[in-house]
Amino acid sequence: MIRKALFAEEIFRWYSRVVTYGRMIKFSHTIFALPFALAALLLAHREHPITSRLVFWVIVAMVGARSAAMGFNRLADAKDDAENPRTAEREIPAGRISLRETAIFITGSSILFILAAAAISKICFWFSFPVLLALFGYSYTKRFTWLSHIVLGLVQGLVPIAVWIAITGTFSAKILALSLTLCTYIAGFDILYACQDMEFDRRQRLYSMPARFGLAKAMLFSSLLHLFTFLSILSLYRIFALSPYYLAFVSIIGILLIVEHRLVKPDDLSRVNIAFYHVNSVISLLLFAALLTEEIVGRMS
Repeated sequence: MIRKALFAEEIFRWYSRVVTYGRMIKFSHTIFALPFALAALLLAHREHPITSRLVFWVIVAMVGARSAAMGFNRLADAKDDAENPRTAEREIPAGRISLRETAIFITGSSILFILAAAAISKICFWFSFPVLLALFGYSYTKRFTWLSHIVLGLVQGLVPIAVWIAITGTFSAKILALSLTLCTYIAGFDILYACQDMEFDRRQRLYSMPARFGLAKAMLFSSLLHLFTFLSILSLYRIFALSPYYLAFVSIIGILLIVEHRLVKPDDLSRVNIAFYHVNSVISLLLFAALLTEEIVGRMS
């Protein structure tokens, strides 16, 4: 009985650590970008056959890359997070995960990403190194440019391109529409999220669009980016000759983008988290659902 109790305690301890690491990298936020990776996979499938093995390694690569990037971001921002009341309880400043443990986690996640890329193809293996550099480099852009949100979007926008190359083995300009969608989508809501830290960023001399231009102008620019998001999503209809079913999903996405920007106002940031977490997760899932519906309808016809 004692041995069983000790075993159960050890399992619970490991589970708690996994949950803690998951919180550090906001693993739940994978839902923002992973559906775009799967959407790119479905679009690539229209050009090239895919296997369950490829799908598996694409997902592993996506999780590894994102985990490494978020871990590095938390490491780079540890000092600022400790001084910001909003982020002081994050895992590193709160002492739940040490800097050494974070470095080991980043290394392990990076190796996982590289191995997954190698399992896909040789070109993906070589592509994995500059991708990691781009993912890590973003974390420092807030130190010198208010365009850091755009840089984040551009880095995230590599995901559809990487998936397309992984599946087809070649690059095509067609996938740039989905890449632009993800770029503007991520950059737009990152600006909204940064509105919460405007005063702190100004005190710490950190660069962000809200800190540089104020809340109203930053929110306006975020709206313009999300207009481009909608237009890019719409352009996929013509580029890939999709069916009217796709347009039904696009119309819902358009409504949700409007709702997101109605929720957040310069004089009321209380619903930023609703806009950031809930609305954005639904938007990314809807885009994937739209293309999955296309795939299912295509097979039935």
